[in-house]
Amino acid sequence: MVKAKDKKNRMLEIFYRAMVGGNINTKALADEYGVSGKSISRDIGEIKNFLSDNRDLVNYKDLRYSASSKTYHLEFDHVLLSKELIAIIKVLIGCRAFSKEELLTLISKLKAFTSHQDRALLDQIITKEVYHYNEVGRDCESVIDNLWKLTRCIKERQEISISYYKVDREPVERRIMPIAITFSDYYFYLIAYRCDTEDWTPLYFRVDRITHITEHRTHFTLAPEHDFDVGKLRDKIQFMFPGKLRKIKFSYTGDSVQAILDRIPTARVLEQNGKTSILEAETFGTGINMFLLSQGRKIKALGPPEFVDEIREEISDMDVQYKE
Repeated sequence: MVKAKDKKNRMLEIFYRAMVGGNINTKALADEYGVSGKSISRDIGEIKNFLSDNRDLVNYKDLRYSASSKTYHLEFDHVLLSKELIAIIKVLIGCRAFSKEELLTLISKLKAFTSHQDRALLDQIITKEVYHYNEVGRDCESVIDNLWKLTRCIKERQEISISYYKVDREPVERRIMPIAITFSDYYFYLIAYRCDTEDWTPLYFRVDRITHITEHRTHFTLAPEHDFDVGKLRDKIQFMFPGKLRKIKFSYTGDSVQAILDRIPTARVLEQNGKTSILEAETFGTGINMFLLSQGRKIKALGPPEFVDEIREEISDMDVQYKE
C-alpha cells in the first residue's frame, strides 16, 4: 500500500511537471512510480478538484485531456489564445520598430503565456518572418528602454533634456516637457513642449533618434487648454508632420474609397457620382499631401486654395525633374 506521504509527494511532482509545460501521461507515470494507472488517475482527479476549489488562489483553469496525445496539460486562466498571440506577434513583426534582439525577447516572453501544445505551431508560422526581419534604422541603444523612461517622466510631469538627431542628421540638445507618446508608420514619437518658449506649439521627436535622456528635478503643470489628446491627433495627422489644423476637400476616382477612409479617419464622403467620390477631412500639417500624392491621378485637390496650390506645386516640381 502506498503511504500517504508518498502519494502527496507524487501529486506535487505531477503538478510541478504540468506547471512547467509538461504533458502528463498516465501510463508513463504509473510505470515510473510503480503504481497502477488507476492510482495516477485518482491523483489527477484530486489535482483537478484542488484547482477547481482554489481557482482564484492558483490562477489555473484545469488539467485538460488531449485525446490525440493521450496526455493531460495544464491550462491557465491568463493564457493567451494562440489566435490572439499570433495576431500580436504579426503586428510586432510588421511594425519593424524594435531591434531583432528586442523582437525575439518579446516573442519568447509572449509564447510563455500560451499553451504548450501550440508553441511549436507558432514557431513554424513565424520562423521565416523572424529570420528575414529588418528593423528600421535607429540611433538609440534601445527603443523599449527609451519608451519606459519617457513614460515615467510623462506620468510624473518631469522636465527632461534630450540629445537628439534631427531629420537632416544635425545633433541638438532640447530641454522639454514630455506630454505623450504615440506610434505611426514604423516609429514611436514623443510629443512635448519646449521649456524655453510660451507659444505651446507641440513638437514631435522620434523616440529612436533620442540618444540620451536627462531627468531633471523640475516638475511642470499644464493648463487644461494645453493638455494633449493623442487619440484626436492620431485621427488628424499623417506621417507625424506638424502644422495647423485645417479642413481639406478632394476627389477620389480609385477603386476603394474605403482605403482612403481607413487611412484618414476624419474623412467623410460628401457626394458620390459614379466612380468619383468627393471627400472632406480635418488634418494637421502637410503630411496628408504625401499620402494623397501617392494615389497619383486618382486624387484631385479641391480646397482650400493653399492646399490646392501645395499639391499643384509639388506635381509641377516633379514634372520638371523628368524634363531635365
